[in-house]
Amino acid sequence: MQYGYFDEKNKEYLITKPNTPAPWANYLGSPEYGAIISGNAGGYSFVKSGANGRHIRYHFNSMDEPGRYIYVRDLEKGDYWSGSWQPVGKDLDQYKSVCHHGTGYTNIVSDYDNIRTESLYYVPLNKTYEVWRLKVRNNGSQARKLVLFGYVEFTNHNNYEQDNVNLQYTLFISRTYYKNNMILQSINENVPEDQCWRFFGAAGAEVTAYDGDRDTFLGDYRSYGNPSSVENGQCANSLNYNTNSCGALQINVELQPGEEKEVVFLLGQYDEEGASEILGQYKDLSVVDKELEELKAYWHSKLNRFQVQTPSDNLNNMINTWNAYQCFITFIWSRAASFQYCGLRNGLGYRDTVQDIQGIIHLDHEMALERLRLMISAQVSIGGGLPLVKFDHNPGHEGTPDDPEYVQETGHPHYRADDALWLFPTVIKYLKESGNWGFTDEVIPYSDHGEDTVYEHLRQALQFSLDRMGVHGMPVGLYADWNDCLRLGAKGESLFVAFQLYMGFNVFMEIAQNKNKPDDVQWAQGLLDELDTNIQKHAWENDQFVRGFTEDNYTVGSWENDEARIWLNPQSWAVLSGAARPDQARLSMDKVYNNLRTEYGTMLCYPPFKEYGMPVARMVLFNASTKENAGIFSQPQGWLILAETMIGNGDRAFEYFLDCSPASMNDKAEIRKLEPYVHGQFVESKDSPYQGRAHVHWLTGTASTVMVSLVEGIMGVQPQFDGLCINPCVPSDWKDFSMVREFRGKKLNIQVENKNGVQKGVSHIILNGKEIQGHLIPAADMEAENTVRVIMG
Repeated sequence: MQYGYFDEKNKEYLITKPNTPAPWANYLGSPEYGAIISGNAGGYSFVKSGANGRHIRYHFNSMDEPGRYIYVRDLEKGDYWSGSWQPVGKDLDQYKSVCHHGTGYTNIVSDYDNIRTESLYYVPLNKTYEVWRLKVRNNGSQARKLVLFGYVEFTNHNNYEQDNVNLQYTLFISRTYYKNNMILQSINENVPEDQCWRFFGAAGAEVTAYDGDRDTFLGDYRSYGNPSSVENGQCANSLNYNTNSCGALQINVELQPGEEKEVVFLLGQYDEEGASEILGQYKDLSVVDKELEELKAYWHSKLNRFQVQTPSDNLNNMINTWNAYQCFITFIWSRAASFQYCGLRNGLGYRDTVQDIQGIIHLDHEMALERLRLMISAQVSIGGGLPLVKFDHNPGHEGTPDDPEYVQETGHPHYRADDALWLFPTVIKYLKESGNWGFTDEVIPYSDHGEDTVYEHLRQALQFSLDRMGVHGMPVGLYADWNDCLRLGAKGESLFVAFQLYMGFNVFMEIAQNKNKPDDVQWAQGLLDELDTNIQKHAWENDQFVRGFTEDNYTVGSWENDEARIWLNPQSWAVLSGAARPDQARLSMDKVYNNLRTEYGTMLCYPPFKEYGMPVARMVLFNASTKENAGIFSQPQGWLILAETMIGNGDRAFEYFLDCSPASMNDKAEIRKLEPYVHGQFVESKDSPYQGRAHVHWLTGTASTVMVSLVEGIMGVQPQFDGLCINPCVPSDWKDFSMVREFRGKKLNIQVENKNGVQKGVSHIILNGKEIQGHLIPAADMEAENTVRVIMG
């Protein structure tokens, strides 16, 4: 069933049936002020931290409530409804709703009983409060007397857990006040003054009544769908004292036929003085339209740096808007706050964030650089990465996983084998995109002590693995090796990390060559050759690579095993790293296609673990075909697509994309459940009774890996030190397609011609009328705006 559609022109997804299988969400705001909102206005807001800066409530794992609710009541008829379908939930035969999720805003347009409401929600650029703009219009032939209610439920404590659990304390430290068209909440806590106040106010209309006490507004044994104050048509002017706080503002309006009125509700963490100043900025309500256009311009200017037009609307919508926007959201929020993550992860995961950076480098390499510097400063002086980089990270003064204080504070007691190795594909991608070669000489501190150039930080990342090699001459797996459920320990070896190290050597040598350091090239080449020999000797099994070796020399991912005989990542990463020989790449990728692919994506491994498990294969705790236990883990789908493009399989790469693309499930949303415009963490696979159901929306590294695979793999746009390589790998039935790409301040309008239907291979390029052999456009030959014809075949 289809619940909505993509509007590529406006870069929106429109939900036309509000009874979606799960809450379909959008993100508003910035790291300073974050907000999550569903198509039915459920969700929550916070300042800086979803764990410690929460100021409105949300009930996780429930019915998508409460949220940012606007109620409408007809005074004469006694009927009432909400600006979003929920929470009142009117009969959808009479109630019509279209939710416009856009880039940084959500606009819910509803029609009921000849009254149209338009509820716009957004966080203004560079502000730390949110705006709800309500337009209400009388489309009938009779005058109407309406009562409008804006409602939000405050937390009684900034800390999410304290607010929900420590009720013997948190219920008794807050109270509300009504002053000058707003509800103010104060919290008696030993925290900075600016964290002790919240406000919910109205501009553009006079508040006629209010409630600051949630239990009074809702009434006894009632729900958000039938609040007592709304049903009565009158707030009680209540204030909270020792119960639960809320902000409910009542505004009475009369509308003649065809008349429309506006009111703006504002919400934030400010005291009376700060709140009054903000309300004063909205005396002229036209500021809302200006702020909305500013927000669109900000996001669209980033997304427009790479746009495509191909025969696939599915791919166009994902590359041009939603996959790109999800990359930014994941980059900003990491795994901090969603409808699954409650915000308790009070920091940035090292490996997550370094990978997330890759997804936005081609769209905003300056934003990427700022985060990349942070993550390099979270590398420990021995070369590994801190598992969790705190929001208040203090380079040069942090503990390490060997430090009991760090472990107590973060809950991360061990190094992971893969963390620092993610720097190699990310740093090289940044260097080639930006041309900022001087970055390699920039001095950045280590997290614990000392400092080095970026170049030496990379060397230390290699050394961390070299200091921890197993009996087969490959890196040990430590606490995790990307797969958090695979604990190979201090002696067991990981093929995933071996391929990462292989890639790391290649990247290091490429940088060393450009820095004219032949001794470093020779050093890395010798180690690479040794690693290559060990991989070929111990890890290749006729037509596949194994996954690793345990401390007692059990081979994980051997075809001789009863469980988990084949794994996806070793096969794709053998290709990505360059370790696979051409025949090995073909054989192993064919085996993946024949043994792991499903119509909903490719499984992480198969068959699932049932007997062999703890303490190594911790995924045995998950149900079969769930998450790491033979589920369709989404992040590796991007690596798989990219690997197929590297060996020239355009048809298969595109097939894999369609398998995993959320847009492919737009007309099967009842199966997928999650939003059809963003990736989730994983999809249940073929041994599940709910095959195809997706979980854990928005904040997943999938956004980055798939984006890279589409941009650099299928579309074939690959920055190099001295220019831009255009080498697409596409389905054989794509005869022509186009791209617009900004590169180092230059704009390229690219038209690709593929009359012979080849999957990969560029004959020549015509740049501004001048023919270029091969597929590299030198940066020196680019003008401010360029016309590029790419001839495949």
